Amino acid sequence: MMRLDPVRGVAPADPELHCRRRNGIFIALSRRNPQRVRRDHLKGNVPDDLITALQQAREAEKEQAQYYRSLAAAAEELGDAALSERFNELHADEQHHLSRLTARLLELGATPLDLAQRGEAAALEGWEAVAQRREDAEVRRYEALVAMGGMDPQTGALLRDVLDTERHHAAELGGKWTAA
Repeated sequence: MMRLDPVRGVAPADPELHCRRRNGIFIALSRRNPQRVRRDHLKGNVPDDLITALQQAREAEKEQAQYYRSLAAAAEELGDAALSERFNELHADEQHHLSRLTARLLELGATPLDLAQRGEAAALEGWEAVAQRREDAEVRRYEALVAMGGMDPQTGALLRDVLDTERHHAAELGGKWTAA
């Protein structure tokens, strides 16, 4: 019997994937045993310092996304389509990181913090030096997170993927390095 996705009302892309609603959020359950939630990936067994570090990384990704979106808007106003596209690609990567970190926090049983919109506009003049410092800081943040240890394999893989992308950003100040 085909189950319907309770959110979209359509058949799920993976008919073997079972979900359960928890606090209004759908959580993926084991494909082999849909009644068994993998407790080793819930917050109860995850160090609080890891959750805090993931929350901080998520906040930094939001700031980076807003920064690149602001630069893209400024480039659009100047009519520089190529520069605007460059910033939009960086923005897309940072948004992707934000989404992945949010999803991982939810999978770990944590509630992602509410991230406020910041209204500061970024200046195009001297943007390369500012962006370079910001990207270098991102690389250092993820290197420290990866070195932290004590995390499950999925979180470690996520952080290594983000670190790889941030290294590309720092090297080229351009994107798009993440797959949609």
